[in-house]
Amino acid sequence: MEQLRDIMDKKENIRNMCVIAHVDHGKSTLTDSLVAAAGIIAVENAGDARLTDTRQDEQDRCITIKSTGISLYYNMTDASLEAYKGPRDGNEYLINLIDSPGHVDFSSEVTAALRITDGALVVVDCVEGVCVQTETVLRQALAERIKPVLTVNKMDRCFLELMLDGEEAFQNFSRVIENANVIMATYADELMGEVMVFPEKGTVSFSAGLHNWAFTLTVFSQMYASKFGVEVSKMMEKLWGDNFFDPTTKKWTKKHTGVKTCKRGFVQFCYEPIRMVIDCAMAGNNDKLFAMCDKLKIVLNKDDKDLVGKPLMKRVMQKWLPADVALLEMIIFHLPSPTKAQSYRVENLYEGPLDDRYADAIRRCDPEGPLMLYVSKMIPAQDKGRFFAFGRVFSGKVATGQKVRIMGPNYVPGEKKDLYIKNVQRTVLCMGRRQDAVEDVPCGNTVALVGLDTFILKNATLTNEKNDDAFPIKAMKFSVSPVVRVAVEPKHASDLPKLVEGLKRLSKSDPMVICSIEETGEHIIAGAGELHLEICLKDLRDDFMGGAEIRVSEPVVSFRETIYDTSDHIVMSKSPNKHNRLYMQATPMEEGLAEAIDEGTVGPRDDPKIRGRLLAEKFDWDKDLSKKIWAFGPETTGPNMLIDMCKGVQYLNEIKDSCVAAFQWASKEGPLCDENMRAVKAEVHDVVLHADAIHRGGGQIIPTCRRAIYASFLTAKPRLMEPIYMVEIQAPERALGGIYGCLNTKRGQVFEEMQRPGTPMYTIKAYLPVIESFGFTNTLRAATSGEAFPTCMFDHWEVLMADPYSDGSQANKIVMDTRKRKGAKNELPSVNDYEDKL
Repeated sequence: MEQLRDIMDKKENIRNMCVIAHVDHGKSTLTDSLVAAAGIIAVENAGDARLTDTRQDEQDRCITIKSTGISLYYNMTDASLEAYKGPRDGNEYLINLIDSPGHVDFSSEVTAALRITDGALVVVDCVEGVCVQTETVLRQALAERIKPVLTVNKMDRCFLELMLDGEEAFQNFSRVIENANVIMATYADELMGEVMVFPEKGTVSFSAGLHNWAFTLTVFSQMYASKFGVEVSKMMEKLWGDNFFDPTTKKWTKKHTGVKTCKRGFVQFCYEPIRMVIDCAMAGNNDKLFAMCDKLKIVLNKDDKDLVGKPLMKRVMQKWLPADVALLEMIIFHLPSPTKAQSYRVENLYEGPLDDRYADAIRRCDPEGPLMLYVSKMIPAQDKGRFFAFGRVFSGKVATGQKVRIMGPNYVPGEKKDLYIKNVQRTVLCMGRRQDAVEDVPCGNTVALVGLDTFILKNATLTNEKNDDAFPIKAMKFSVSPVVRVAVEPKHASDLPKLVEGLKRLSKSDPMVICSIEETGEHIIAGAGELHLEICLKDLRDDFMGGAEIRVSEPVVSFRETIYDTSDHIVMSKSPNKHNRLYMQATPMEEGLAEAIDEGTVGPRDDPKIRGRLLAEKFDWDKDLSKKIWAFGPETTGPNMLIDMCKGVQYLNEIKDSCVAAFQWASKEGPLCDENMRAVKAEVHDVVLHADAIHRGGGQIIPTCRRAIYASFLTAKPRLMEPIYMVEIQAPERALGGIYGCLNTKRGQVFEEMQRPGTPMYTIKAYLPVIESFGFTNTLRAATSGEAFPTCMFDHWEVLMADPYSDGSQANKIVMDTRKRKGAKNELPSVNDYEDKL
């Protein structure tokens, strides 16, 4: 512990990194070899222990559900660091590593992990290549300005399953690396510098997590450089790309000479030797194997020589190419230290002006500066119902017993809302399954705080007690949205207080889940997908409610209400005292505008001039019109707009606030079935107001405006929108028929089918409505006898073309079901309910 505390001050020697990948590409297994190198678990168990899967259900299902942090201490040798050119302070390194889940449903955990790290180790399966989720997490990482390095994992499959020869393997790897680079180049940011990865620069490693060995090209070029008498860096360039060597003539060429002995550098010097060792071990050809071990200076003891087959191969490879050496070299040489990373990440992190003292302290990563700490998630503690606040110190120091100022996500500088001043009880370090207490933690490190869980809901910014001019750190953007909802109720009414308390704790423990109470009194839990909800409900039942039984409704999907056409006439609505009239009309948004608002490229906080230019160029808007957007809604940021189209109306500004309030209300609960509206522009065309201010107060205007919006909505061909998943299915050719059959019964559309080069596997991409996706995995497995492997992620909203007003249509059925569930009238609203005649 003392060692760890000493290095925490040497900020050049700290690396904060996170392991990200597609589901089942071997993140946790690979993390184990790093943990073993730090002496926390025995090397023999590495790969099977999966130390970072701390929960019982994670071990049982073999998937990671929660991201887990662990701090590792390494003492490097001088020889291994001589090529390192950057600033360093001694040979001791501290690596704060976070293992993150690969499942789409938990990608909110990945976002939370990325916010508090500076570098990412991207793991890609050498057989499956770059998948959907790899792309999603890479995009998230680059949006947070996090520097990636790549490892091509599961190398043992090339040798043992696919028996690839060298040239095929090389083509396979270079294709995987190229695919990853394409994604990185697409989302890259100028300030980060070079983000693409290249084997010859040492930013790509090749690993087999289960067998615990790995190599980068530096490892091999150091072996061969003395033999060829060239520098290591020159040798590395020769070992990748189109460089061929002919041992008979001892010459390097750029093209294949056509002679049998001429082989690509990578194949001849890296792939073949590994293959020989593995083949000898598997075939039981021990004499040849031990002779090779002597040449390679691998020392085997007596017990090792008695092993046979796979264990022998594993042991030899571990001794020859230990995984931690290759990975550590990549992490230390190519991932940035906190000082370097915060200098370009500060504008993504800090909400206030970038030249005040807080931004400056973050940029310099200054331990003497004011405290800035971001809590990105809450970790459940051993004792029931308490949480650690897990986060990262960006500047200053956080100490046990210190008074801090807690700014929640809704805090506005200068106001008292969402603001607490409290003491930190203890500061601890996360070590996978256990926590170790430390006195204080300086900037650049991750930390867990005890005693703040009652004041922080999901995330918050902490600073010193007196810093009342500090702005909070920006909130995180999640790439998935919670669209699947279930209603829960206790089986025995006496358990209701337990349920309410349990829901509070559940919403703390997961960055994504939303727990709410409907007007009908139902308790609703919203999650990202089936698996996510299943885990949340299990946690709720077992951990947060002490095993009390709960009843869970069928999953419910949230819909959106939209319009298909402009209103057929301008609608008028009168106020209750008959003195004010509002004329309104609704039009649908241009294609792609709602998505732009969702992503945040167009929003209420933009500079009106820039927004005006963007809307004029991309969506053919009138330049002056964009200055007249009154509000976005629901929740002031949603994908609907209220626009003022009036010409010279008296007193208009006085009723603006009332109209905006009415619009927020109307867009949150649409007329069809109380769901949010989407992609609707409500336009105020004319207003006739009473001259006396007392007769046009909020009580008169708000209900009028809401009725006018509803009436104009219902005259504009109202439609429902349903959420659509994108499904990626991996399966062999013989399973394709079953997949198509299964998708057809569920209203799915296949839009891409491609065979993976060099394998019999196909990748199918299809759109599948979320409402049809329940039990889809089981149906699909049954139809293909378990050979297809689906991954669902939320993709977009799509309009249901059926008219909700024609009886018997699908949209009509959905509307009626939703209305019945929410306890609304059992008939659809008509325009006459809302529109008034002159």
